[in-house]
Amino acid sequence: MLNSGDTAWMLISTALVILMTIPGVAMFYSGLTKRENVLNTIFLSFVSFGVVSLLWFLFGYGLIFGGDISGILGTQISSISLTSLKSASEYAPTIPGGLFAIFQMTFAAITVALISGAVVERIRFSSWIIFIPLWFTFVYVPVAHWVWGGGFLQSLGVYDFAGGIVVHLTSGIAALALALVIGPRHDQKLMPHHLGYSVIGTGLLWFGWFGFNAGSALSAGNLATDAMIVTNTSAAAGMLGWMLMDRIKTGKPTLLGALSGAVAGLASITPAAGFVDIGASIFIGFLASMICYLAVSWLKPLLGYDDALDVFGIHGVSGVIGTIGVGLFAIPALNPALSGSGLITGSTALFTSQVIGVVTVVIYTFTVTYILASLLKKWRGLRVEREDEIQGLDINLHEETGYRLT
Repeated sequence: MLNSGDTAWMLISTALVILMTIPGVAMFYSGLTKRENVLNTIFLSFVSFGVVSLLWFLFGYGLIFGGDISGILGTQISSISLTSLKSASEYAPTIPGGLFAIFQMTFAAITVALISGAVVERIRFSSWIIFIPLWFTFVYVPVAHWVWGGGFLQSLGVYDFAGGIVVHLTSGIAALALALVIGPRHDQKLMPHHLGYSVIGTGLLWFGWFGFNAGSALSAGNLATDAMIVTNTSAAAGMLGWMLMDRIKTGKPTLLGALSGAVAGLASITPAAGFVDIGASIFIGFLASMICYLAVSWLKPLLGYDDALDVFGIHGVSGVIGTIGVGLFAIPALNPALSGSGLITGSTALFTSQVIGVVTVVIYTFTVTYILASLLKKWRGLRVEREDEIQGLDINLHEETGYRLT
């Protein structure tokens, strides 16, 4: 039976997650780039949302949530009829099926937008538009089905409350693969043109994340409340953790570090938000920020890849930590959907399942993304001309500028 309270909450949650992508991710990323690339950076997120919005109802939703073929893919090709979406979904029986569908669409859109942060300031805009449907079709759709749509990972007991695997792990690993294929920028220094934009973007992300995580309860009640609380505490712990690492290494905390830590805390609690207590959320957020700090400041220079805005270092790493965190700290009393408890209470089954889920998705996402990017690079090229990259993409790709020419 449809519930008006649940429906109202999910309408709000859907709008909150849309806010995370445009303008949240767009503002966060654009503040970290050179001023000559601000509009192009925003445009990458903006067009990602638009393209995925169409693909989702043309075939994405049906192939993820419509039936199952051997645990690999759904059976429903199209979800373009509003009439078919009016009845309640089996996944959310108290809200209209169409509302569940568009809520899930927002997750797919932000996942693609996140990837763009790895290749800003050098990717061809036309190649990015081609990459979106390819990656959405061959990576996001099958992985989302495996974890959320009745696929084989869900059958194995893998839990992902709001997208630690489906969103953050896939976007982070895809970002790493794409960055390796496209190659480093000619100038790899991080030169934020306006950190204030990134502050606004982070604030919108933090605010919207309540729809992301608490909305994933798919109803207005205790579970949504619990998810909102642990989301906030993890973000706060992540912010303080990164500031501490800054203080230890350089002697000075930085605003950019605080923003990065908050995002790490938010991303890491995402898969666990409906399964863990407040204490565990603080531990997960704090640990994630410190490990992400090491991934960004130590691992990236060591391996030499140019993940421009640290999508892998923050989202990919946080996705792993949060997913494993479910296997460590999950409490069945908080969510009856859990079939077992975490390793801390003596159960190994859930922890093992979470590790299997992480390893499977990492291998699949990296392999397929690397192949898609390599084929696209060979076919039409991935990056702009050297001169365009040096001069800036706003003028050369779009004939626009976000600043006054003198």
